[in-house]
Formats: sequence, C-alpha cells, structure tokens
Amino acid sequence: MLEELKIPNSFRELLNMFKPLSLFIGLRYTRAKRRNHFISFISLTSMLGMILGVAVLILVLSVMNGFDRELRERILGMVPHATINAHGPMLNWREVAEQAQQDKSVIATAPYIQGQGMLTHSGSVHGVIVSGVLPEMEKKVSIIGNHMVAGSLEDLHAGEFGIILGDLLASSLRVKPGDKVTLILPEANASPAGVLPRLKRFEVKGVFKVGAQLDSSMALVHLEDGAKLYRLGEGVHGVRLKLTDLFQAADTAWRIATNLPGSYWASDWTRTQGNLFQAIKLEKTMIGLLLLIIVAVAAFNIISTLIMVVTDKQADIAILRTMGASPGTIMKTFMVQGAVIGIVGTFLGTLLGIALALSVSDVIGWLESTLNIQFLNAEVYFISYIPSELRLEDIVLVATSALSLSFLATLYPSMRAAKVQPAEALRYE
Repeated sequence: MLEELKIPNSFRELLNMFKPLSLFIGLRYTRAKRRNHFISFISLTSMLGMILGVAVLILVLSVMNGFDRELRERILGMVPHATINAHGPMLNWREVAEQAQQDKSVIATAPYIQGQGMLTHSGSVHGVIVSGVLPEMEKKVSIIGNHMVAGSLEDLHAGEFGIILGDLLASSLRVKPGDKVTLILPEANASPAGVLPRLKRFEVKGVFKVGAQLDSSMALVHLEDGAKLYRLGEGVHGVRLKLTDLFQAADTAWRIATNLPGSYWASDWTRTQGNLFQAIKLEKTMIGLLLLIIVAVAAFNIISTLIMVVTDKQADIAILRTMGASPGTIMKTFMVQGAVIGIVGTFLGTLLGIALALSVSDVIGWLESTLNIQFLNAEVYFISYIPSELRLEDIVLVATSALSLSFLATLYPSMRAAKVQPAEALRYE
C-alpha cells in the first residue's frame, strides 16, 4: 500500500496532500494490483455474489408483483368483487341494485345467475360454470368485453340461447362461433322413458380470452335464458358489485346487505380467490427473505476478504500508525475497501435486475416460441405467461438492504485493523 505512495516528511504533510486520507488510501488500494491473487479472487467473488443476489432479488420481487397485479386486474376483473344474495330467487334485483349503487364505495352493479353443468360437442365433454348476464350491465362490472377474440357480449339476445365460451374451453370442445353445444345440467327430469338429465342446446356466439384459468371453465348466457334454464322465473341469484377498494370488499358488501330492507346476505372475492392472493403475498415475502440470504452470503465474503487483507498488510498498518495515523483513520481505510465492493456490486446488480425485470416477459415468450414449450399452462396456473411489475419501493428496499449488509460486513475487519500494534507488527520486518 505505502510503496505506491510518495511518503512525505511528516504525517501532517500527508494529511494536507490527501484529504480525507482514509478515503484516498482505501480507493488507491482498491485500484491497485494485489500481490496476493487469492485475495483478488475472493474480492471478485464477493462482488459477483452481490451483483447476482441484488439482480435476482429485484427480478423475483417484480415477478411476484406481476402475479399480484394479474390476480387483481384479470381474475378479480372477471369474478365478482362482492355479491348481494337473497335466500332464494331475488325477484326485486333492480331495487337492490339501485340501492347498492348509492353507496360511495360501489362503482357499478349488475344482476347475475350462476350454475354448474357440462358442455358436450362431438363426443367431447367439459365441466363449466354458466353465468347468466345482462350484456349492457355486465361490461360495467367485468373486463370480459375487452377480451373478446370472437363475437361480443352484445351478441347475446334473450330467447336465442346463445353462449360465449372461454378460449381454452372452446379449444377443448373444438368449437367456434356458429357451432352448437349441448349443456347438461346436474338435475333430472322424470319421463315415461325414465329419469333423464336436463339438456339444452346453445349456439356459440363468441369466445373470450383473459389468459387465466377462467378461460377453461367459464361460459356466459343471457340473463333471461339463464333464468329459464335454472327455473328462476323473473328472479336472479344475486347482484354483483364492482368496488373502488378491493380490500374493503367484505366490509362494504356486508354493510350494504344489512342496510337493505329484507333478508339478504353478502359474499366477496376473498372467499373464492382470497387463498390465492394470500399465497402470492406469502410467497413474495418468503422468497424475498430467502434471496436476501444470497446477498448476506456475499456480504460475509467481504468479511473474509478484509480479514485476509488486514493480515496481509499488517506491516503497512504499523507504518501508518508510527507516522501518526489514528486507529479511526486505519478503520475508515479498510471500511472504504469493503464499501467499494458493496457499492459497485449493489449498483451493477440493481441495473441488471431492472433490465431483467423489464424484459423477463419478452425473454420467456421468446424461449417458449424457440423451444416450443410452455412454462405456465393456464389449465394448471391462473395465467399462462410470466408477468412482471417493477416497483420503485422494491428497488430502494433491495439496494438499501444490500448496502447496509455490506457496511456491517466491514465493521469487524476494520476494527481488527485498528487494533494492530505497530511494535508487534514490525518485529519481524
């Protein structure tokens, strides 16, 4: 270290030449070629570990944010935020919808009918959730109108028994707009020929694709056709609510239900999709903590590097001490060396992480098309692609954590360097 410096006559002159001295020596030593190549290798390994740890942590947090966003915008754009239901067919749904609309937390309302069944076509059978909707009101509470790949919601007309299918469901049944499908209801009719299941023919009017699991299990019919299908007369199963705040859905729905005249009960998305949302939130937290360990390992490598440097440079430390350098100056000098590794590693890792987070969807899409494979199957997962949402708070959190761990890693080796006794270190020099 000292051989690279032109040593003046006194330490005071040295201080005047280079201010602050600890920063100058630390940076000068960082740029210099080390005699011990193993120390250089450990330093490089520490920096690479910091870069990879920070980059992967930002990438994974961005992907988890993307899954969280898709859950809220796609899944919760299709399923009801909340519903108001009666104990039986709701005949006065218009009055219920009008009163619910008066709540400041409600954006829009729409009636719905929902039941289960099986669709068949040319020998193919698939389970389905059938929803009866009013097209003009449904597009105010659902995103499905924006994701039609064939036809539109307005193609559903009362009495025509048209049906709109999800993309994966249509592919499974091998149907397209204009084809006929048969809906089998989980009910039976008694006839002279015996007990027969209830069947109804529908014409495919359109196909939607939201890139979620609902594409394989959901079908839409007109509200009046659904009422005839499930024998509700003029009634519906309930009123669907679109809310301003998803996380207040339970409280809002129950407040509206209890304020309505009559006997009503409420449900919300946390009962049907809440476990998925909680799972993503928990996975983001746990994966973040696990990946932070990678950054911590890189920070511990800084400790090993600095301890070896201190051991290797005890003579130089002793010379500086005899020239008048204080223990604090020695400590700051080695803290600078460790901080350089942490700062450079964090900065490069942050840049790499941002680049990966912004391009991961395109990269995965390219790999899928090149290798002819699919990483996420919408029939298994709730979306069919890798989403990503880069957030400033995640970048700040990761960078701050990495810098903090790097700073803490420099404390012990630096304090050890400050305690070096000149007489003992120069005894055999």
